[in-house]
Amino acid sequence: MRKTGLKAKTEKDLKDSFSICYFKEDFCIEPSAYRLTYHRILLLSQGSGEIYIDDQAFLINGQEIFLIAKGQVVDFKGGTKFSGFELSFGDCFWERSPSSANNCKAVLFNNAANNQQLLLNVNDYDQLSTLFGSLYHEFSASAYVNKLDALAAYLKIIMIKIANASAALTAGIDKHDNKLYRNFIELISQHYQTSHEVGDYADLMGISARKLTELSKKCCGKGAKDLINGQLIAEAKRSLQFSSKPIKEIAYQLNFSSPDHFSHFFKKNTTISPQDYRMRFVNLGI
Repeated sequence: MRKTGLKAKTEKDLKDSFSICYFKEDFCIEPSAYRLTYHRILLLSQGSGEIYIDDQAFLINGQEIFLIAKGQVVDFKGGTKFSGFELSFGDCFWERSPSSANNCKAVLFNNAANNQQLLLNVNDYDQLSTLFGSLYHEFSASAYVNKLDALAAYLKIIMIKIANASAALTAGIDKHDNKLYRNFIELISQHYQTSHEVGDYADLMGISARKLTELSKKCCGKGAKDLINGQLIAEAKRSLQFSSKPIKEIAYQLNFSSPDHFSHFFKKNTTISPQDYRMRFVNLGI
């Protein structure tokens, strides 16, 4: 299990909510947990070590993509080395991209835990590496009129290419159901703190709760309630692991009626109490 304390730094603000960096061969990164303010894409050509995203550890191999959504906590095991690109962008920057690419962003980032690590074949890696290189060159160039729109256009192409390389958009589900499912995932990311019931989201979408559950199972193999609970558990784990907020405060922040209700929900979905989950990391220290 990773070592960590109860504090995660907040990512620094980015000018224009956009940045791309290139790490040369065997760049060694220092361990330091950050809660992301921006979405992040790592395209790694080679490397060794581990990346921690929330409470999951992933081995770094090379020729792969890591997708990390805003709000997630990222850290690296000591001694981790890699080379490649790091692309960060905020939702306000994403709005510059044409709406036709929104489906890619929704599928890849609104349910990021299902697409956290994508291993690439040679052809997909080569195409993406070329695109990231062109975007890095454009970003590094002197300012000019409509430069941000040009960067947004590159981002759109990159997102589409990543989505095509992912199984997320190639499951053979019809376009209408895909659109409804993406809308549901988007709504969960916006309302999970206040809405916990399938019926709440079904009403927002103008369909029945039964239809929404069937749609979720068809598109991702999980029920609608499982997806809502999964978002709540992910956020609860981040708060327990990377903040010093009392469990009572976390419970009310996530709109549970009482700390006992929250504890019962957490233990039912993780087999461990919130207090015991937090103590795992407190006992390890830094």
